[in-house]
Amino acid sequence: MEHGIRRTQIKEPLLQFNMKRAVALFMMVGLMMTSMFAVQAGEATGGEDVNPGDDVPFTVEERTTPSQDGETWTLSVVMDQEAVDNGTTFAITTQICLNNGVCDPPVNQEVVVSEDGSTYTADVTPPEDHSYVNWRIKATYSDDSTENFPQGEWYKTWSTCYYDDGSYGGVHAEDGNCNVPGSGEKTGFLPSVGVVLTLTALMGAALVGTGQRR
Repeated sequence: MEHGIRRTQIKEPLLQFNMKRAVALFMMVGLMMTSMFAVQAGEATGGEDVNPGDDVPFTVEERTTPSQDGETWTLSVVMDQEAVDNGTTFAITTQICLNNGVCDPPVNQEVVVSEDGSTYTADVTPPEDHSYVNWRIKATYSDDSTENFPQGEWYKTWSTCYYDDGSYGGVHAEDGNCNVPGSGEKTGFLPSVGVVLTLTALMGAALVGTGQRR
């Protein structure tokens, strides 16, 4: 009987310890998810693009980032196959905001649609001294109902020189001002999500092939 009491006394502290670890783990995961959501929707942090999450009926194939004064900004999204099969259509709306805090009215962009109806592409040329490009997708379903992505917010691409929280930031911010190159001179651009995924897949395939040959 004494041995049984000792085992119970040992198990209880272990159980409490495991529960504490589980609670701490859940809290860490919750904080990480909250941080990820903040980047995907809602209040934006200067220089941090706001991008779609996983709960949208499309993937971003191309998105110029950062945007640059006088240079073409391209957005290309690919509709999920289920949405294509259901007769869904997309509209792309953009809004350009300047470093002085003024935002132009939203514009429904003319889009180029692929022959299979899956890929929608729009081009925008931001004006001088712009801070960022807002964009969103409006889906129209077969029953004529509509849904915006994101709801009540914008996805956002910051420019190469933006004014935020009292100072300039970006690859073309210099000595408290903007020094943006003339048209045709692009620097500091990052590849789009689609390009990164493609390169990653190719590199992975190459590594697998190398491993198999050894």
